[in-house]
Amino acid sequence: MIATIRRLRGALDAVPYSLLALPLRFAIATVFWNSAMTKLANWDTALSLFSDEYQLPLIPPEIAASIAVSIELTTPVLLVLGLMTRPAALVLLGMTATIEIFVYPQAWPTHIQWAAMLLVLLCRGAGAASLDHLLARWSRLDPAPTSAK
Repeated sequence: MIATIRRLRGALDAVPYSLLALPLRFAIATVFWNSAMTKLANWDTALSLFSDEYQLPLIPPEIAASIAVSIELTTPVLLVLGLMTRPAALVLLGMTATIEIFVYPQAWPTHIQWAAMLLVLLCRGAGAASLDHLLARWSRLDPAPTSAK
């Protein structure tokens, strides 16, 4: 029994991070993409929400709504592609903190799940199945020598 548990643990430990990062990237991207689609489906309702319910300090509702939708449209695409994953995760982590602190503090169980996914992506990146990885490999390629000495 103990040997079986050890083999199982070894198999789980051997799962590559890239395989784990893919569902994290897609899951959190879906959350924010769907939020953007809801706002864009009825912009007047979105503006009303920012004006009446969200009420962010120091930012007019129209500007806050535009910023939110811009973030919710761009960062999910970046996460799905695995492009600029860490900056995208940082931006969404800031947005999550803003939502938690100023808008829905009682929704912390949901926000802590978002934050956990985003923190993993921020700290570990997108993994090997990403444009970030491809660009990093490409940028490390040595240029051809220009002349022999």
